[in-house]
Amino acid sequence: MTPCPAPAPSRTLLSAAAAAVLCLSLSPAGAAEEDAPKGAAVTVLKAAKSCFANIVEVSGTIIAREETQVRPERMGLKVAEVMADAGDSVTAGQVLARLTLPEGGTITVQAPVAGVISASNAGVGAMASGKGEPLFSIIARSEFDLVGMVPTRDIAKLQVNQTARIKVIGAGEVDGRVRRLSTTVEPNSQLAQVFVGVTTSRRLLVNSSGRAQIKTGQSCGVSVPLTAILYGSAGTVVQVVRRARVETRRVETGLMSAGQVEIREGLVEGDIVVARAGALLREGDPVRPVMAAADAK
Repeated sequence: MTPCPAPAPSRTLLSAAAAAVLCLSLSPAGAAEEDAPKGAAVTVLKAAKSCFANIVEVSGTIIAREETQVRPERMGLKVAEVMADAGDSVTAGQVLARLTLPEGGTITVQAPVAGVISASNAGVGAMASGKGEPLFSIIARSEFDLVGMVPTRDIAKLQVNQTARIKVIGAGEVDGRVRRLSTTVEPNSQLAQVFVGVTTSRRLLVNSSGRAQIKTGQSCGVSVPLTAILYGSAGTVVQVVRRARVETRRVETGLMSAGQVEIREGLVEGDIVVARAGALLREGDPVRPVMAAADAK
């Protein structure tokens, strides 16, 4: 720094003080402050590392995994007494109905498996035979599947026994597990069928809608809030602040979760990013960065 000239002896104390102030205002430090960019205050944050779950969603309907139909073994029987109805849970061997024989006497119809009776055609006085419509239909062991379709790109991510969380209309959230994957795809839609076994003690309704979320893996990398992303004709970009000026960076995005977006290319951990990117900020604009409260130390 160039020293200020000493005041002449004839100057008063007041004029000497004024000269000192003038000297400071003309110093290189003062000039640097005048040259510093001054712009709008913008909220910024640091790009940080986060982990994202790779989720495949399957939307479909609840079906009975296995349905057993119950009929008598011979012809010409008549229903004398009904002892179970649709919706009842039954055990293997439980008596469901009593039938009368043409020659007199009665026999019983028993549940061949434990489960839930899904339908009943048994009514007192109705005829029953081994070839007609079943007296009862039982969902074996009360086991259900969610059957749905997924895009071809997702079927490769799925494997038998992967765990799932399923939201069923009218029953809430239940656990599940991938049970079976289709080996073919629909030629027109390019969708493949998936069977997700449902594990629950709750009563489910056949043909009710459900959606399964299956975690197939995890990806960890740099992330920013969704509000920091700009989508436009120039591609996907974020606005970075360097040396108090705006830089526009093209990025490649990945997974998304809870308002955060994975950035696979274009940013590194610690980059200062405009929290709410907008078209009003352009490349090279001077700004005054203000760290977001959540990231302030």
